[in-house]
This record gives sequence, structure tokens and C-alpha cells, in this order.
Amino acid sequence: MAKTEVTIPLGIPDIRVLKTEAGDRGEIIITIESTKAGTPCRKCGKWIMKLHGCDEWVMIRHLPVFGRPSFLRYRPRRYQCQDCEGRPTTTEKLEWHDANSPHSFVYDNHILLQLVNSTVEDVSLKEGLSYDRVAGALERRIEASTDWTGIAAIEVLGLDEIALKKGHRQYVTLVTGRMGDGEIVILGVLPGHEKAEVVEFLRLIPQRILQRVQTVCCDLWEAYTEAVREEIPTARIVADRFHVAKHYRAAADQVRKQELLRLKKTLPKAEYQTLQGSFRAFRKNAKDLNKEEQKILRRFFALSTSAKQVYVLREQLTAIFERNLSKKQAQSKILRWVQRVQKSGLCCFDDFLKLLRSWWEEITDYFILRENSGFVEGFNNKVKVLKRRCYGIFNLKHLFQRIYLDLHGYRLFAASTISG
Repeated sequence: MAKTEVTIPLGIPDIRVLKTEAGDRGEIIITIESTKAGTPCRKCGKWIMKLHGCDEWVMIRHLPVFGRPSFLRYRPRRYQCQDCEGRPTTTEKLEWHDANSPHSFVYDNHILLQLVNSTVEDVSLKEGLSYDRVAGALERRIEASTDWTGIAAIEVLGLDEIALKKGHRQYVTLVTGRMGDGEIVILGVLPGHEKAEVVEFLRLIPQRILQRVQTVCCDLWEAYTEAVREEIPTARIVADRFHVAKHYRAAADQVRKQELLRLKKTLPKAEYQTLQGSFRAFRKNAKDLNKEEQKILRRFFALSTSAKQVYVLREQLTAIFERNLSKKQAQSKILRWVQRVQKSGLCCFDDFLKLLRSWWEEITDYFILRENSGFVEGFNNKVKVLKRRCYGIFNLKHLFQRIYLDLHGYRLFAASTISG
């Protein structure tokens, strides 16, 4: 039978393949040598070409071939500088390998691509690597903080908090940005949610970027708003619509709980059973209800006037936020809504009305450009999934790296790995 050969590009420049062989465990070992003639001197920086021998053999992991691990084996050359005192030698610098890494750059990219939306443990099992080898690729290739030189402008800045440990109130602040083209970027993970921590971070952002921030979306937390007013006085602060909705919807839901508890005590068991599903139906917007849910709510409202009132008021306020109104028009309609609440005699919205008065400008600023933290909330959901997937990440540097990788990993590493 004729021998069939397959040629596969290694995806690395300036090398010559000397030999390919199979190892004892079925791995593929490729012996190579560099074709570069020289390297920059480590002292003066000049290009030096006088060969001064070779270092010991190095073997590094490369991309798998036909499901088998492959390794590159080579001896780094050393060159001598004729201009520097003492004629020091320098080991050649290669474009495809860092001298301190057990992997080629292309294989690091492959590992990071596998790590997107996955865990270090999973990737280490799939690739047959130690946990530290996978984590090392992350450390080498992903920065632990934002490179501001790569950011031209941010139009909308988002500030929001998440808890690192459920129930432990160990909060961190996620700072995100939305670019002019709609791309979402992670800018920082701050160790807390106090004003000083936010101010310190904002002062790290170059003025050329801060001056172009039009809007800052955040929840109703004075530490955030005070920090923004001090450091980005030209930006419009918008209280996140979704956090506002969370408050008035929670007020309405409290009435639902109270009324269902009352009905459970007063109604016959069979009649109360007809209200099953009211929890889910009540929490939905009216436009999203199916026919069965509409029937359940009609039965519930027939038995509870106050539940019907709060549901209607909740939907009316949501409808205002849904409409394309100017800030002045919205303020007028919200004030009329407040009057209806006061006339209803309901007290469940009292705390929300206080909130509305305290944050009146920030809440109604939403209607100027209809900016909100929807992109932040969606982003935060991804972070929560990341935390659950990794059973918690408490090192903020690692959290930043993993968030960055999940956001940009496919774009950064898919093409380079395929080309390799």
C-alpha cells in the first residue's frame, strides 16, 4: 500500500521542521529549529547576529493533531553582542513562544478558547493538563485590569453591585461601559460599593474618555451618584429604570401576599385551590398574560379589590415608562399617577413615593435619552452564571479576567486558533 502523507501547518513563523515522531504515549513530537538570523541584544537593543551556541532542549505543548497532543522540541539559540562591554549573550526571542511558558502562544489561545463559558477544572480534564497549567495560560494572556489605550470612547457608564457570597453581603462593584457601536466592555471590579472606592477607580480613567461619557446608569445608591458628580460633572446620572421598577413592583407584590394569606384563611379549601397560579400571573405584565392566567387573575381580583387596585396602578406606571415621552411629559403623568395612589388609600406604595421624591430628577432623566442599565443587568446575569459555574470566584483579579474572557474570548481567540 502506498504511504499517504498529510501536511499540516504549525501556525508559527520562522521555523524549519527537522523531524516528526510519535512518543511513548502516542503524543506527536515535532523537532524544529529557528530560521531567524539574530535577535535584539538584551542590553543595548541592537540586532545581533553572531551565534554563540544553543541552550538546552526545550519541549513545549502545541495544538493537538487528530486528537493527539503535540509538542514542539527545539534548542533556543544564543547570540553575542560585539558592541556591549563584556560581549554579553542573549537568547533569541521567538514570536510564537515565551521563554517562561510551557505552551506555544497558539496553544495558549486554544486553551483560552476552551475556557470561554467553561471552568479551569473542565478544560484541564479535556486537555490532559494540570489545573495550574490552564490557570497559567489565563494569567499570561489576559490582563487583570483595563488597558485604556485600547478604548477610544465610552458613551454610557454602568455601576452596579453584586454579592460575591450569597447572604454574606460581601459586595463588589462592577463597572461596565457601552461603546458607541453598542459593544459592552468590563472596565473594573471594585472591592466594595462605597464612594471612596468608586472615586478612586474613576480617577484611573483617562480624561479623554471621561469627558465623552454622556450618561451614567446606576441603581439608587448615593455612594455612586456622589462619586459621579465629583469626577464626571458633565455626565447625566440616570437612575436605572429596572431598579425603580423593582421597588414599585415589590410594593404591589406585598399586597398580593397579604391578600392570598387572608383568602387562604377565609375561603373553603376547594375555592382557594382555584387561585393556584395567581403568584406567577400577578407578577406578569398584563400584555404578557395568556388566557388561563387572565382567568386566574379575574377570580383573584373578584375576591380582592385591593389586589386589583395595586395591579392596575403598577401597570399604569409601567406603561408610562414604556411610552416615548419627553421628561416634562413623563413628570406630569407620574405626578398624576401619584395622585391616584394617594386617593386610593393604599399605603403599600408609601416607601416608593418617598424614593420617587428623593430621586425625582435621576428617575425622570431616563426619558431624555431612554438610557438604562439593561445592558448592565444582562451583563450581571452572565457574571452570576460565571460564579455558579466556578463555585464562586473571590479573587477580584481572577474575576475580572474571567469576565473579560467570557465577553471577548470568542472574538480574540477563535480566529487565531483556527489559523494555527
